[in-house]
Amino acid sequence: MSSRMTGAQLSALYDAENLWAEDDDFFLAFVNERPNSRVLDLGCGTGRMTLAVAGDGHAVVGIDPNPDSLAAARLKRGAEEVTWIDGTSTAIPRDVIFDVAIMTAHVVQAINDDADWHRTLADVNRALVPGGRLVFDSRDPAANAWDRWTPAKTRRLHTLPDGSLVETWTENSVEIGGLVTLTEHRVLNGSTEEREISVLAFRTEDQLRQDLKTAGFTVDSIHGGWSGEDVGSGQGELIAIAHKPT
Repeated sequence: MSSRMTGAQLSALYDAENLWAEDDDFFLAFVNERPNSRVLDLGCGTGRMTLAVAGDGHAVVGIDPNPDSLAAARLKRGAEEVTWIDGTSTAIPRDVIFDVAIMTAHVVQAINDDADWHRTLADVNRALVPGGRLVFDSRDPAANAWDRWTPAKTRRLHTLPDGSLVETWTENSVEIGGLVTLTEHRVLNGSTEEREISVLAFRTEDQLRQDLKTAGFTVDSIHGGWSGEDVGSGQGELIAIAHKPT
């Protein structure tokens, strides 16, 4: 077997590392507050949330720039109920409007360029109906999540559906200007190590409020935890809820 992981294996590893959790419960409950909604899942990845939303009777468009993630999503049960699009916010269909947009799993932090981030919010605002809602999560920089991204605290061994064994661990570089470089190390079946480097943006609550306002949103609330806790409560989250004014 090749020492490098295939796109399918990487998608399977992502699913193994990211099981359904309380954040998923939150997002699904949020969407379900309005039955039969038209939902945009931007940065949908391998479709965990997208498919759950579709399964609850909503019309869903899932967009992601990673073709391997979308390929994995299209193979899952219920995938035929979702419209899958390869791309970023610029690929949001111009002829479709949405009642709610979600960006889950801290995907907004992967949009590390400020110009891209502002464009993303503007694109989502355009795609929503008046009164349409946006919700996303981002890690609170005050919680220093990167302190936990060390080999000693993150080393794991995963068994993939094809029987492969993958050892993983992460480490980070020093935070500079709100950006943190995260390196994920992977070893497939004890073979040669490969690395993936990503840069994550850690925006403050004030930054998120200002960015949403600039994009034309009204901020309803920003929570620090999945049960509505205040920012700084210890969960390390910034969960933003906003809407497009009517």
